[in-house]
Amino acid sequence: MSNALAIAHVTQALTLLIANNLQPEIDIAVHVEPRRPPADPPTEPTITVFLYQVVPSAARRNDDLPTRAADGTLVRRPAAAVDLNYLITAYGEETELVGERLIGAVTRVLHEIPVLPSDVITAAGELPQLAGSDFAESPQRVRFTPIQLDIEETNRLWGMLHQTPYALSVAYQGSLVLIEGRERPTPAPPVRERRVTVERVTPPPPRPPADAPPAGARGGRAADASDASDAPASGGAAGTAGAAGTAGKPTARAKAAGKTAARKTTAKKTAAKKTTAKKTTAKKTTDRKTAARKGTPRGTAPRAAERDKPDGDANGPREQSS
Repeated sequence: MSNALAIAHVTQALTLLIANNLQPEIDIAVHVEPRRPPADPPTEPTITVFLYQVVPSAARRNDDLPTRAADGTLVRRPAAAVDLNYLITAYGEETELVGERLIGAVTRVLHEIPVLPSDVITAAGELPQLAGSDFAESPQRVRFTPIQLDIEETNRLWGMLHQTPYALSVAYQGSLVLIEGRERPTPAPPVRERRVTVERVTPPPPRPPADAPPAGARGGRAADASDASDAPASGGAAGTAGAAGTAGKPTARAKAAGKTAARKTTAKKTAAKKTTAKKTTAKKTTDRKTAARKGTPRGTAPRAAERDKPDGDANGPREQSS
């Protein structure tokens, strides 16, 4: 990072870089000047380095936010990140193709040496107008890349140069230049006393195993176990559960499955008994109704009367018949 003279320092260093590396293709004296294209084109070989635009760096424009604390105290020095756009124009005798030769040399130099060397930066800082620049101490180096301008952009660019005729030129961008602020943050005071605090942390209760039953389901399983002991152990799923229990220690799920099967089997048997009793009662009722409608046949009436009457009544008719 450097101070506000960094932009001028980069322009002068770029001018020296081009002027010192035109050989061996260019064997004539060339004036390389950091200025805008002149309104009157010079006749002698000339290269102008014109900084036509300074733009914020899209990659580093928000790196230094925030630079101040909530109370306004400076936390760190702010730095502005900018990119520099240059227009490099060549002039000379057109019949000898001086302009084309100079543009070709400039293109070769910036493609071969895209980053400003340290010796060139130091030499540029020796000029009296750049005596207060600290750009040579900055670890950041500026890299030049070509800018592709179409016809419309070139027309607008040269249209800004009032009464300046167009000349053969190329555009390059120098990135990245960091300009720091003048104010320096106040360093934090040193540590006067160190305190180490130890707090006792109560460990959480142990977690139950994944296959353990919930706390509310333990009583229900005990009741299920007592019901299963009263139920018959033979037949269906109950027999299967009993066999699994005798073969080895079953898991909690297997025990629960056996108890559930035993309850279901007992419920089925009870329901079957109730259904059989209902069918028997219904059959007796149907037989009585049928006998009452058709009349009592011979040989069966005494037996039916004996079933329906008490013991004393049943003996009475037998004595009368004798």
